[in-house]
Amino acid sequence: MKTGITELLGIEYPIIQGGMAWVAEYNLAAAVSNAGGFGIIGAASAPPEIVREQILKCKELTDKPFGVNVMLMNPNAEEVAKIVIEEGVKAVTTGAGNPAKFIPMWKEAGVKVIPVVASVAMAVMMERTGADAIVAEGMESGGHIGQTTTMALLPQVVDAVNIPVIGAGGIADGRGFAAAIMLGAEAVQMGTAFLVAKENIVHENYRNKVIAAKDIDSVVTGTSTGHPVRGLRNHMTKEYLRLEKEGATIDELEKITLGALRRAVIEGDAKDGTVMAGQIAGLIKKEATCKEIITSIYNEGVELLNRGVNQ
Repeated sequence: MKTGITELLGIEYPIIQGGMAWVAEYNLAAAVSNAGGFGIIGAASAPPEIVREQILKCKELTDKPFGVNVMLMNPNAEEVAKIVIEEGVKAVTTGAGNPAKFIPMWKEAGVKVIPVVASVAMAVMMERTGADAIVAEGMESGGHIGQTTTMALLPQVVDAVNIPVIGAGGIADGRGFAAAIMLGAEAVQMGTAFLVAKENIVHENYRNKVIAAKDIDSVVTGTSTGHPVRGLRNHMTKEYLRLEKEGATIDELEKITLGALRRAVIEGDAKDGTVMAGQIAGLIKKEATCKEIITSIYNEGVELLNRGVNQ
């Protein structure tokens, strides 16, 4: 399947791995790219020298294209943006802000710019500022979320812009892949599906919680702060929601979540850590390699699409 995204990024399968903080490091990014997808290193709030080190290590493991997710709220975002150019990274995805001030230098250096958006208005704005493609991410996704579902957001973004659109949020099998393509996407981005990839560094406790998750096990915290986050229910989310209901201040709430994602991903604290995962976690039942994840989703998706065409 050749699409605007496979051509833009020079990849075999129109499947992109989300730039998840702490999870999306060089091992996972390289494995996804080697499997024919597009791996992404999540820069998150990491120091610039760490981001450069991650890029260099990824290059040692793959000669395929990969990208970096730049979190624009990071105080070091400008330095990270320059490192992307210096190291010849193929593309960037961006989140938590407007990348407009970085786009000219990225474009001049040949870096493809793919902002992640949660609204039609932001998608249109990003196209006007020079984005090469858009990730339209619905509220089903794990981590920081918007207010619109993928089913509603994706076709509206596709209709609003003239650049390729990538569908994200609630996709973890061939059915989700096929649905996104039918809604006008030219690729999908997945995060939760890669939480159980054998090549990543996610702690066994975190993986097991994702595998054991049921359809009702995801919850959104932080609605009162204006920065809602989706993760799996545990002792921390229960305490957070209790305090939120009682009107706790942002500072009080941040004390609970400070360092909580790292504790969950690296140390395996699935009780009081932040176990970010999307609503589709209930569909994920076992570990698999990146190659197995990508090819099974792609093959099933293409089969469904072909079946629909031939009926």
